Amino acid sequence: MSLSWMKMKRSWELYCLVLLPVLYLLIFKYIPMVGVQIAFKDFNAVSGIWGSPWVGFKHFENFFNSPNFWMIIKNTLGVSFYSLFAGFPVPILLALALNEIRTGFFKRSVQMITYAPHFISTVVMVSIIILMLTPHVGVVERLFTMLGLPTTNFMGVPEFFKSIYVWSGVWQEMGYASIIYIAALASVDPALYEAARIDGASRWKKIIHIDLPALVPIMIIMLILKLGSVMGIEFEKIYLMQNSLNLTSSEVISTYVYKVGLLGANFSFSTAVGLFNSVINLILLLIVNWISRKVSETSLW
Repeated sequence: MSLSWMKMKRSWELYCLVLLPVLYLLIFKYIPMVGVQIAFKDFNAVSGIWGSPWVGFKHFENFFNSPNFWMIIKNTLGVSFYSLFAGFPVPILLALALNEIRTGFFKRSVQMITYAPHFISTVVMVSIIILMLTPHVGVVERLFTMLGLPTTNFMGVPEFFKSIYVWSGVWQEMGYASIIYIAALASVDPALYEAARIDGASRWKKIIHIDLPALVPIMIIMLILKLGSVMGIEFEKIYLMQNSLNLTSSEVISTYVYKVGLLGANFSFSTAVGLFNSVINLILLLIVNWISRKVSETSLW
């Protein structure tokens, strides 16, 4: 009996524990990848995946030559990078602020208030946004009227869509996203703070020289993960916020795939668009991870 087999037999409980997650990945993540070949075929439900004829890169070319191609790419990248630049630093700042709070009750109250929006469903969140910004009856319009300011249909102006989408998302997710940074700050050796206090360091200097260096590895990992999914905007929220007036600013790859693939029953074309999206995300992930490993020696692998 080999040494490796003996080690596996001795730790069989751990292998049983990891078996279910591995089966989940195989059944629901890897095996369905066989269907990716639909992107290179004229898929017909009667003929099935294997019986449908190959057409090569026909659907990719149709997508690249589509009049909506550049609009969709511009909107997807615009929303993604806006979300990244606006949403990435806010949880870090919140974690740093919470780390400086010494009053237990106040700290717990702030954490509860900032964590709670994360657990609001997407449908309810979009409903709140629409009700607040609805013309004539929305809270925001009534406030503008009381202040004598001009009112407008915010959800119908394409220029406002990205800001509404991004900042509502920042408000909803900043508390929950800060948990990992709070955990990293909790692992900092208290002796460092004590030494800094003895040396006369101010709170600002403690943040600069102790807290931020402790957060840098986590920040790099989170940034790599976010840049690796820069083309993968969540579908539900942006689709529910869409209307015919803001479509030029709100149509992204995920909503386009849904409309073309499921509603239009053009499965091959939508699979090609989705595969293009995934490949771009993978390339970005590999590039950002490589740059991070070279520059900071911190990376995913």
